[in-house]
Amino acid sequence: MARRRSRRPGSMWRSTLLACLALGAASAVAQDARKSGFAYMGPDTQAMQKDDLANPGMLSALDGEALWNAPAGASGKSCASCHGDATASMKGVAARYPAYEATHNAPVDLAGRINLCREGNQQAPALPRESREAIGLATYIGQQSRGLSIAPPDDPRLTPFHEQGKALYTQRMGQLNFSCAQCHDENAGGHLGAAPIPQAHPTGYPLYRLEWQATGSLQRRFRNCMAGVRAEPYSYGSPEFIALELYLMDRAKGMAVETPAVRP
Repeated sequence: MARRRSRRPGSMWRSTLLACLALGAASAVAQDARKSGFAYMGPDTQAMQKDDLANPGMLSALDGEALWNAPAGASGKSCASCHGDATASMKGVAARYPAYEATHNAPVDLAGRINLCREGNQQAPALPRESREAIGLATYIGQQSRGLSIAPPDDPRLTPFHEQGKALYTQRMGQLNFSCAQCHDENAGGHLGAAPIPQAHPTGYPLYRLEWQATGSLQRRFRNCMAGVRAEPYSYGSPEFIALELYLMDRAKGMAVETPAVRP
């Protein structure tokens, strides 16, 4: 008896993804109206985000508040030593990152800016990307912009990096040969399996994902998506991820910051 030939794993994954996208496309929303990922969440998840006592992302914000006021490094300084009360000095800061950093001749994201301050002003080691401390400080600083409009810098030096991010957003990648735009533009409002497909506006990061059971950065979400299409993820803090974040923040210009948001 002849044995049935099995399909290649990559082909099976691609077929599944295409089928899910096809089913979801019928309910896709018009792209002339921007929506936060919050709009695609179920009522229980929305309620969790809106209630600070129920929002698990607030635990990271509390971690960050403690770090903000704790001396670090050879300088013996805390963040508060230079910046004072974060509720005043950090208001609107997260809404303006990534921003151009002249010493690097390139944009840096908020996590990068935190580490530049630690190394240069506190004389302390950089915080590892995605560590509890790094996420805590970014969440606490981001929380101070909650409710404010995303306002990317109007800086011509950012133009080539913005264009790089736009190219990455539309570039097909991985064994499944999908781009960010195929899911988040062409199929926004649909579903991939049971999961809703949002419009890819980074309004809530760092945010708490129920899937992660933790608070994580936008770059962690990037890496998850790249792994999902079977592409080799860029490293945390890579120029590619910062360019992509820069482009997405520009797309979300004027939308409200939600940090820390909650997502499935």
